[in-house]
Amino acid sequence: MADLEKLPVTVVTGFLGSGKTTLISHLMRNPGGKRLAVVVNEFGDVGVDGEILKGCAIPECPAENVLELANGCICCTVADDFIPTIEALLKLDPRPEHILIETSGLALPKPLLKAFDWPDIRSKITVDGVIALADAEAVAAGRFAPDVARVDAQRLADESIDHETPLSEVFEDQISCADIVLLTKPDLAGPEGVAKAREVIAAEAPRPLPVVEVAEGAVDPRVILGLGAAAEDDMDARPSHHDEPHDHDHDDFESVVIDIPELGDPADLVARIEALARSRNILRVKGYAAVAGKPMRLLVQAVGARVRHQYDRPWRPDEARQGRLVVIAEHDDIDQAAIREALTEAREAAE
Repeated sequence: MADLEKLPVTVVTGFLGSGKTTLISHLMRNPGGKRLAVVVNEFGDVGVDGEILKGCAIPECPAENVLELANGCICCTVADDFIPTIEALLKLDPRPEHILIETSGLALPKPLLKAFDWPDIRSKITVDGVIALADAEAVAAGRFAPDVARVDAQRLADESIDHETPLSEVFEDQISCADIVLLTKPDLAGPEGVAKAREVIAAEAPRPLPVVEVAEGAVDPRVILGLGAAAEDDMDARPSHHDEPHDHDHDDFESVVIDIPELGDPADLVARIEALARSRNILRVKGYAAVAGKPMRLLVQAVGARVRHQYDRPWRPDEARQGRLVVIAEHDDIDQAAIREALTEAREAAE
């Protein structure tokens, strides 16, 4: 009976821009009768995703049930951040009936699962399931899954290449750790792209996995909550490139926070992000902006050169109309001065 009394936790993982925040927003609004709590792990210094989710709060998941961890990957800061956060959620009154953890887009899920084995919380919570989100269009295009023949050819041509790229390793580890895969943005991929993405996922998965197509995060909570996987007791079935001790870090990635002035036209910012992604191999841009004459805040989300934006909420009277973007790239592609110039300088000169 002890296991049945543990508080279930669902780990939501997936590559940058795969739709994790959109999925959790949907679950918060459609909790299937469960009282939810959410832990958001940001990569970078600005809690953009947590701010978005707090705006979606409802009685079944009030704003105080949405907690942010922005001090690095939670699997690397277990004692300082993860354990106290879980303990704080367990003390809430009323107590949550299910916890959702949104990992950083760069997180490897297996080290996080190992954190659930800590004595302080092992008897109190269980990993109900690991949900991996995969962008159908990106997977079909081969951006996050390696071409084995090509990698082998590179290895033969260059002795310094003895492992796959960090991006492909992150993708493979997330799929390998999953109990179910949500294939997002199927409309952008089209039927052929979806079929190709399914093939890639099947090839990478260490065991047969259910794959469900999901648009705009809309999925029946019964499909992904209540899996009863007890993933913390099933580690051997979830192989990882980083199973060796002390082999988990994020030195391959870096983020920079850019404050941006009020916009005259959102299209200008979109064009700048698109150009930046192409010129400097930017992986992800997320944040918000102020638009002149508009009372609503402009939410900005970009995956590579694909940019989406929408007005999400009114600016509060007590906050400055100041835009802020988090830009994430591989370490060698981060040049803070160049990124800041690309996103702000010419517009400021025009003003």
